[in-house]
Amino acid sequence: MRTNIILDDQLVNEALSLSGIKTKRELVYQALKEFVSHRKRLDLRDLKGAGGLRSNYDYKALRAGKEETPN
Repeated sequence: MRTNIILDDQLVNEALSLSGIKTKRELVYQALKEFVSHRKRLDLRDLKGAGGLRSNYDYKALRAGKEETPN
């Protein structure tokens, strides 16, 4: 799809220098890909109650290098 857009030159130049991308077209393409990817990721808050830890899970024991007891 071809379209014309007005971009903030300072923002574009900063994005070009940070990304190492050479063209505005490639920069806009990459930005759109990252935007879509970011929006598709699950929000961790949506996972509340969708599983959980075992009742005998002991993170302190794991940090100390101790074996966790099986279920």
